[in-house]
Amino acid sequence: MKLSGADHNRLELLTPSAMYMVDKAAIEYGTDSKTLMYNAGVAVANSVQKHWPYGDILVLCGPGNNGGDGFVAAQRLVEYGRNVSLVLCGNKDKLSSDARYFATRYQGEILPFCTSILSENISVVIDALFGAGLSRPLNADIIEFMNMVSDRQIPVCAVDVPSGLCGTTGKPLGNTSFRASRTLTFFCKKVGHLLQPGRQLCGIVEVADIGISKKALKNIKISAYENSPTLWLHKMKWPHHMQHKYLRGHVVVMGSDQYIGATKLAAISAARGGAGLVTVAATENTMPIYQSALTSIMVKHVSNEMGLDRLLSDKRINVVLTGPGFHPEDNVRKHVLKILSANKAVVLDAGAITSFSANSAELFNAISGPCVMTPHIGEFKQIFGDYDNKLEAAREASIRSNSVIVLKGSDTVIACPNGEAIINSNAPAWLATAGSGDVLAGLVAGLMATGMQAFDAAAAAVWIHGEAANMFGVGLIAEDIPVNSAKVMSLLYNQYLQQQAV
Repeated sequence: MKLSGADHNRLELLTPSAMYMVDKAAIEYGTDSKTLMYNAGVAVANSVQKHWPYGDILVLCGPGNNGGDGFVAAQRLVEYGRNVSLVLCGNKDKLSSDARYFATRYQGEILPFCTSILSENISVVIDALFGAGLSRPLNADIIEFMNMVSDRQIPVCAVDVPSGLCGTTGKPLGNTSFRASRTLTFFCKKVGHLLQPGRQLCGIVEVADIGISKKALKNIKISAYENSPTLWLHKMKWPHHMQHKYLRGHVVVMGSDQYIGATKLAAISAARGGAGLVTVAATENTMPIYQSALTSIMVKHVSNEMGLDRLLSDKRINVVLTGPGFHPEDNVRKHVLKILSANKAVVLDAGAITSFSANSAELFNAISGPCVMTPHIGEFKQIFGDYDNKLEAAREASIRSNSVIVLKGSDTVIACPNGEAIINSNAPAWLATAGSGDVLAGLVAGLMATGMQAFDAAAAAVWIHGEAANMFGVGLIAEDIPVNSAKVMSLLYNQYLQQQAV
């Protein structure tokens, strides 16, 4: 069994403006712009030849550098013996200088844009209209053409990003963009490739090496990465023979009186995440239920503030998880404040977060130690407000709250107060199932208990969570995730040992 992962060497995520600076730096380091454009176009052509080896090809070229990539791709495909139609959306005289250079070397006919160009024999459309830096919505004629392509289910290979998609936010400008089966981008992925709906609209994203030196990143401030074990595997705290259970950390999970399953999932996941001990703090009414449902998890009776104080005074407890299964209530708010004052690492989920919707500053002011919040979008908005850019929203929330924010979704963003952020890309659609968030919160707590820093533990937990779901497949329910998480961690451990042996 093999772990999935990024299929390219660079995990840095760039904005279009940062990529512009990289291109400029690459030229300064000796790779001229025409060479970069040529290499990009050849990469597009090779990908199309590999994935769509039969049928006619329609290449849509815009007036900028994306159009230049399209001219190069079209010429290379002609040389491969393919039947290519090339359409220029705009005036040839207004092409960028490099695009004009390759346009003059294209040996076929350059056709004007019209919707009737979409013949019955087209097997793939190469979208080289507009790149990630597009700042305006597509015009009506292009939208009409795009809809025709979609209606006829013709696959689209996008250059850089599907035209109409913002490379910074992952959102279509004017709510409309091409939907690609495959997207060819260059050097690094862009933020918009991973943030939804960009992740879905881009299809499979392929990163091509077009000869840009790694030195081109030297003066670029990178603050966003695609989640991968490369970022945190070397920081995981693996068991060793000189440890006893308390040295692996002790997690307390506050037990819900109403949603027993949520607490159970979180507690089991904390144990699977590596904690040496996990205790559920339960009231008198629910204690027998937890005791009968959990065998490897301890259950302790905590019925009032005094009991919670007594439990938290145990110095061997190093992480407290609260919120799964809790409604936003005043008593929840009070116990969260008490937990945050106990000098423990804390994971806050669900009701532990939304209990502060009326006074978020009270929560933020109480956070003084390691803290991870794991809200979904609805919970996030109750505390931090609405947003347009998910990445920037998570960053701002992390800074405001002085905590690591795990803003969940199929494009989960993990952000820490220093401005660094990680976007996760391995979550399958079937991970959207009741209880999966409780499992994630437990994994975060378990990894933190072993000694991982909050940001690293959160990133690792999110990736492991997604990989466990991939391993199981369609039909997944939350109970399946903890066992598969342990399988993923075993594979990660083997990978770690292999790296150490090199």
